[in-house]
Amino acid sequence: MPETTPTATFTMPRLGDPAPEFTAVTTQGDISFPGDYAGRWVILFSHPSDFTPVCTSDS
Repeated sequence: MPETTPTATFTMPRLGDPAPEFTAVTTQGDISFPGDYAGRWVILFSHPSDFTPVCTSDS
């Protein structure tokens, strides 16, 4: 029987769920969330890169 490699399953957080931990490279430098923002209110906003297939306003 062939060996299988387990895969990770990711789901979108729902309202009231804790935010997932992640690191990212931003235009303001590297961030580590939520550690860099402990004790502060945060709004996360993300959008697709310019001129990519998912950015429909570029057409």
